[in-house]
Amino acid sequence: MDTVLLRESATLTDLKRGYLESDEAFTCLCCGERIEKGVIYPVGDRLYEARRYIRHHIAAAHGSVFAYLVGLDKWAHGLSDLQRRLLTLFYEGRSDEEIKSVLGAGSLSTIRNHRYILREKERQARVFLAIMELLHERQTGDAGAPGRARTGEGPVGAGKERRTRSRGGVGEEQILAKYFPHGPEGPLQHFGGSTPAKHKRIIAAAVAQRFVPGRRYSEKEVNAILEPIAEDYVLLRRCLVDFGYLRRLPDGSQYWRSDIDEERMNPVDRRKELKRLAREAKSEGGVFQIRNTQNGMVWIGVTPNFRSLNGQRFQLEMGSHKSRALQQAWNEFGPDAFVFEPLETLEEPETGYFDRDGALQKLKQKWLRKLQPFGTRGYNLPSELGEEQQ
Repeated sequence: MDTVLLRESATLTDLKRGYLESDEAFTCLCCGERIEKGVIYPVGDRLYEARRYIRHHIAAAHGSVFAYLVGLDKWAHGLSDLQRRLLTLFYEGRSDEEIKSVLGAGSLSTIRNHRYILREKERQARVFLAIMELLHERQTGDAGAPGRARTGEGPVGAGKERRTRSRGGVGEEQILAKYFPHGPEGPLQHFGGSTPAKHKRIIAAAVAQRFVPGRRYSEKEVNAILEPIAEDYVLLRRCLVDFGYLRRLPDGSQYWRSDIDEERMNPVDRRKELKRLAREAKSEGGVFQIRNTQNGMVWIGVTPNFRSLNGQRFQLEMGSHKSRALQQAWNEFGPDAFVFEPLETLEEPETGYFDRDGALQKLKQKWLRKLQPFGTRGYNLPSELGEEQQ
């Protein structure tokens, strides 16, 4: 069997587990071995049902899915021989010191730089996959295209009538039975980026019923509900939002299930409601440090919102952080060597004028004097002491 074709049709989830699943069988992506469902497979003195046997087959015949994928030719993954060897050593849990010894060349900083380059390659791959998924959805008429969700195909307006008619049809019941073999309250199967847009919408509508109307959920609570349903629960969450079954604040701090009354709100009232929710989700800011766990050096910064600390990480990953010393250390030691830690939360008065920027700078000066993160102790500059603005 042509396993190359199988890989092209496989989702990321399929590739990670090493096999495709159909209604009748499991098919190994490494060699094309077909394991029929409903058959018991003897191995020595043990008996395996099909799902357990396909996993046993992959381990026995191929070692691991990781070993098989990393051992493919360069045209399949674009990795150099050195990168493949490094990834194998990382997968084995080797420390940088051990890797240096195994390779017999290079320095610890070189190995850390390779880690950084591989993570950069991973980030680029995620962006590329998102681009291609959007392209495929556009070409196949995905409802996520601009304007589609407002023409009656989503949960707005006339879409309710269309969904009602669809739910009564045999086609939708068959689709739900395919993806929810244990019933609509059970986990999803065969769900991934290649799932047709129409099927994603039907799945999202069914999963939305597990959320209580009127209740507000944090992203962590949403993930806790979705993770047992789908391995790619992030994709499922995105489908719920894209098709309008869940709504959320712009910063992602609150999610809630859409209901008919909300959908009928006029745009002005809806904007007022979103502003009210944004006010309720009050942000907290203050002083934070980015600490190098390898040598203890720190960089002190301030932010009006601790939720925005990911922006600092993004700047470092892109090589554009304003602190050259911190950026150089990040490149040398790699992202895993750094932690982001709030030091003190800014206390703001409930009423009256408040100079938040000025208060943040005063708080920063306090921690600069306290920690003295200069020279061998940190990545800040001595000239930052006494500055009114950073």
